[in-house]
Amino acid sequence: MDQWNAIHQQYLTGERALFQAKDLAISDTVFTDGESPLKESQNITLIGCLFQWKYPLWYSKNIELEDCAIFEMGRAGIWYTDDISIRNTIIEAPKNFRRCHGVRLEQVNLPNAAETLWNCQDVVMKDVTAKGDYFAMNCQDMQIDGFTLVGNYSFDGAKNVEIHHAKLLSKDAFWNSDNIMVYDSFISGEYLGWNAKNLTLVNCTIESLQGFCYIDNLVMKNCKLINTTLAFEYSTVDADISSHIDSVLNPTSGTIRAESIGELILQKDKIDPTQTTIICKGE
Repeated sequence: MDQWNAIHQQYLTGERALFQAKDLAISDTVFTDGESPLKESQNITLIGCLFQWKYPLWYSKNIELEDCAIFEMGRAGIWYTDDISIRNTIIEAPKNFRRCHGVRLEQVNLPNAAETLWNCQDVVMKDVTAKGDYFAMNCQDMQIDGFTLVGNYSFDGAKNVEIHHAKLLSKDAFWNSDNIMVYDSFISGEYLGWNAKNLTLVNCTIESLQGFCYIDNLVMKNCKLINTTLAFEYSTVDADISSHIDSVLNPTSGTIRAESIGELILQKDKIDPTQTTIICKGE
């Protein structure tokens, strides 16, 4: 990095302040009052920098941010950018990360994450917190560990996602998704997983009204369902539930193992009850 040019403790204003910049090490610098300050930039490191205006990093490549802040007016800040790594940073602005490839987020706080991470690919997240609806819509190839989300409609249309140690308060999570694996996590939200394919949950605790319906190949291993009603409607399921289930409605086929089931509803005019095996271990 010694061969790179250095910018330190500057106050940069105006549209495209560092347009098409390359090979820069920028520190303790404020970008404000001007759109697209680093548009089409390449090979940029940013340490302790503040972004106070819109569209800071569009069409950029090979970007590193550490100990930075993107303020609320830095909205729609990072679009069409490849190979970006962000650590120890607050991103207050909504609608960040669109159609990006190679996104790395570690110890990042997104307090206004509405419509964030849309149509991105190759995403790694570690120790990230977010609040906002429609998080990670249509993303592919995600690896997530240590994630807290408060926001509905998350991971709609997502594919090839692996999640560990998460807490999700999210209505309609994982709708229309494919190949999602969730481990050692807590999820609370109505209508969980509708229209998904290949949804697997291991060692999870879930609270949901009408959760896990219309799913093709639902697998649950050592999971708890608390206050979960009308589950598994029209789903093909292999579920090992280590708790009581309040009610089950019209699963299409498979096996459901639980400690007990409060109400089992199998309507012969809608499904073939013989296609599903029900095992209550506590009875």
